[in-house]
Amino acid sequence: MDINELRKDIDRIDEELVSLIRERMETAAKIGEYKRENNLPVYDPARERELFARVGELAGEDFASYTKVLYSTMTDVSRSYQRKLMGRKSGLSERMQKAIDGTDKLFPQGGVVACQGVEGAYSQLACEKLFKNPSIMYFGGFEDVFRAVDKKLCRYGVLPIENSTAGSVNKIYDLMSKFKFHIVRSVRIQVGHALLAKRGASLSDIKEIYSHEQAINQCSEFLAAHKDIKINICENTAVAARLVSESGRNDIAALSSPGCAELYDLSTLVDNVCDHIGNYTRFICISRDLEIYPGSDKTSIMMKIPHKPGSLYRIMARFNALGLNLEKLESRPKPGSDFEFMFYFDIGASIYSPELFELICELEDDLDGFKYLGSYTEIV
Repeated sequence: MDINELRKDIDRIDEELVSLIRERMETAAKIGEYKRENNLPVYDPARERELFARVGELAGEDFASYTKVLYSTMTDVSRSYQRKLMGRKSGLSERMQKAIDGTDKLFPQGGVVACQGVEGAYSQLACEKLFKNPSIMYFGGFEDVFRAVDKKLCRYGVLPIENSTAGSVNKIYDLMSKFKFHIVRSVRIQVGHALLAKRGASLSDIKEIYSHEQAINQCSEFLAAHKDIKINICENTAVAARLVSESGRNDIAALSSPGCAELYDLSTLVDNVCDHIGNYTRFICISRDLEIYPGSDKTSIMMKIPHKPGSLYRIMARFNALGLNLEKLESRPKPGSDFEFMFYFDIGASIYSPELFELICELEDDLDGFKYLGSYTEIV
């Protein structure tokens, strides 16, 4: 047989399969109606285990694993269809809708905002891009910012979450599972570190450089060319500039924002020492209460996925089935557990998308470790 004849056989088989899939989905709908009338949960894990074992046995040794993959997708789609027909809403979806209806139509111009660092920090620059008239409170660490928002000492907090050169800020992701918060907006700002020192100092005088570890990673090429200079990590780039200013030493320098030169009366030894000219950092703005502003087109969620083969694949398949764009996937070890990870997803979808609400309902219903982080707009 030539390939065209074989393809005709495939087409014939596909017609039969599609007809059977339609029949299966219609039957699944009837089962969904029975579950609704009898107040039964949509997800029945025991039934699915029994199904996978049976179809694997029917498929035989050579095709058992392929058949199980196919049926795992089919059961996910069936459950999604059942929920849609049943009109079942989760408590979270109702809370989201309440926030959409109850949040002000315009993002606030001001408020008390928590930022990590001191005057001149990049978090301050991000805050001033987000708010026209912020009242900034500075804190020593990222956890302090989360805590200030959690305790409602500050209405908002601004935190760096990822950099185009150095990657994700892992400490932020690790803290996300510890506190109750919601992301209400995000912003990207261009970051151009400068090497700052006391007035009168020269590059040849410098024996030590102070900065935050992210800034150090973003300037690795410059630092590699000056291997004789000792690198010291501190909690913030602006803190590094203030430290140099108050030190009374001419042999130390800071990698900091150019604006810190004037702020702390320092001299710029080298301007823009980043590895890449297009160096951007993304900041999130968090609040304790859920606020969803009009036009929000990005949603962030986090979840603990069962430590079993295919678990992540089944989650990813849901995005594809609903036509939702997954913009970011991050994983971090779950504190206090062995080989368990928390997964973080950014979804590109309008807050008004019914598919987004459908996904949120499914994940909240199926996963114990699911957490909705917020829906928001990102400004650049």
